[in-house]
Amino acid sequence: MIRCTPRLTALPLLLASTAALAQAPAANPALQPKPASAATTAQQARVAASLPADDGRDNDFAKRGFIATRSDPLIVNAQGRPVWRLGGYAFVDGPAPATVNPSLWREMKYLKANGLYQVAEGVWQVRGFDVSNMTIVRGASGWIVIDPLTNRETAAAAMQLVNQQLGARPITAVIYSHSHADHFGGVRGVLGEADASARNLPIIAPARFMEEAASENIMAGAAMGRRANYQFGIGLAPGPQGQMGSGIGQGVAEGEITLIAPTDSIATTGETRTVDGVPLEFQIVSGSEAPSELNVYIVPAKVLLSAEMSTCSLHNILTPRGAKVRNTHAWAGYLDEALRLYGQRSDVVISSHCWPRFGQAEVAAMLASQRDNYRYLHDQTVRLMNRGETQAEIAEDLKQPADLATQWYNHGYYGTYSHNSKAIYQFYLGWYDANPSNLNPWPPVERAKKYVEAMGGAKKVLVLARAAMAQGDYRWSSDLLNQAVFADPANGEARALLADSYEQQGYQAESGIWRNQFLAAAHDLRDGYKAGTTNTQSADMIAAVPTQLLLDSVATRFDPGKLGGRKLRVNLVMPERKEDAGVELTGTTMIARMEPLAQPDATITAPRRVLLGLLFLKMPLETLELAGLKVEGDRAATKAWLDALDPLTSGFNIAEP
Repeated sequence: MIRCTPRLTALPLLLASTAALAQAPAANPALQPKPASAATTAQQARVAASLPADDGRDNDFAKRGFIATRSDPLIVNAQGRPVWRLGGYAFVDGPAPATVNPSLWREMKYLKANGLYQVAEGVWQVRGFDVSNMTIVRGASGWIVIDPLTNRETAAAAMQLVNQQLGARPITAVIYSHSHADHFGGVRGVLGEADASARNLPIIAPARFMEEAASENIMAGAAMGRRANYQFGIGLAPGPQGQMGSGIGQGVAEGEITLIAPTDSIATTGETRTVDGVPLEFQIVSGSEAPSELNVYIVPAKVLLSAEMSTCSLHNILTPRGAKVRNTHAWAGYLDEALRLYGQRSDVVISSHCWPRFGQAEVAAMLASQRDNYRYLHDQTVRLMNRGETQAEIAEDLKQPADLATQWYNHGYYGTYSHNSKAIYQFYLGWYDANPSNLNPWPPVERAKKYVEAMGGAKKVLVLARAAMAQGDYRWSSDLLNQAVFADPANGEARALLADSYEQQGYQAESGIWRNQFLAAAHDLRDGYKAGTTNTQSADMIAAVPTQLLLDSVATRFDPGKLGGRKLRVNLVMPERKEDAGVELTGTTMIARMEPLAQPDATITAPRRVLLGLLFLKMPLETLELAGLKVEGDRAATKAWLDALDPLTSGFNIAEP
């Protein structure tokens, strides 16, 4: 949440909530984690038997070029609080336990590594210092940093390792590959803004980077944040019965996200720059994994940094935490373009997650195979869609071709064919499957009560669910038990059984983020969801968000019923930014414009951060007036408007009503 002492330093809508899930074991044995069932153990054996042969390439590529890692595994913030622990997944060794999908276990054997690696002459990566990779390029006079990790603290630790092992050099440029925070948030850990400005250092990013970095999580930030707890298993301890990373990296670090605005923008594929003596070429791939994204070809090293367009896993077309649906057709096209532009020129392909692939033939083969993976997923989803199949039917019918599945990097450790095919359907047709019974169904609680009644009551539902679980049909048991829990959240037996059903599905999942979602839901059902604190972002992110966008997000919390149809006009004056805004309350909506209104009912004058405290934290008007905020005109009208704004949510239930 926004903290107002000594000053406002964060905006919760910009950040996925990291509310901690309590880890104390439940006293009731029925509510404790369970081992893998016989059905899950058998399913894991079937998966293991179906996996492609391991030819040792990934083992070689993931280890190649290792130089050293940090001697102290604990990375802490300025207050001494741990934000990351290296080696947190060291338990991943030997054969897969029955509680982890053997394919995911193998993936984590390589993702668990951490340290500094050389990938080519003059090019290194720091991997395993948080969920992302930092790439280092040696320039004529210093280091060019590409994607400075997620947090100030992890980035600083990574840069310290670089300087210790390779010799201390100044930062001479920073490149952000795309607009997601895990690829720019650590920038102040490697570079100070004053130093960058004084030395006129280039900070390069794709076009519209600032707009997309600032706005992506604004409108739906509260919902995205809560859902991200499930996607990344926030609060679930790593372990054979717990979190197993994210499928393309380890867990999410808990440090400070920072941002320094770019000074140079790349708008088109083929643009070049010579940065600290190093010639670079760029490919714009915006609209694939991120709305603003580029790839970097490091010319002298013959290295293609493919950002997140290609990684060690099938990616998300629609991330389960929620986002705008991505364009799968364009994604496949970008991969084909990269193959044509760089496939024959690259000796190494690296990415912002995972490990590299070495050798020109390997680079070309990966780009071509992943292109085909996305294109097959797109084209066959659309083919089945045009035959009248619905999202659920396509997700069940569409299977990855055997020749694509032979490549480990095409597997669904992050995205899956199942939820990605549904995303493609949504991209073209939206949520409605054209069956009128789904046009206006009862909402979940009422629907659940009617289903439970129709099935003969909760006891009958539990009998049916136990029978399904005994047969290993956890999909059906969780469907049944979900109805029982939504019909009566106090039904402890149903909650415990649903948690057990989710847990087994988590154990079986090849996707790291599917596993996290099932296990997080099981945890909530056993211990109850406990809203926690939200990690804060620095003032950098607040400054990056345009005032218009902030006010538009405030409008989504306006409840006109609390004003009883009253119409008001309020001006906001922010002297330090030389900004004026007018807020018009029409009786039904709140309309904000970046220009003052004539004849307002009231005018509020204050620094923007104080106004954020008023509008987002809902701090008392009187308190902020003592801090210098001024209200001129109808003070009662001002309070009426502020009282009509819903408070920010601290979280909500997902696995129960």
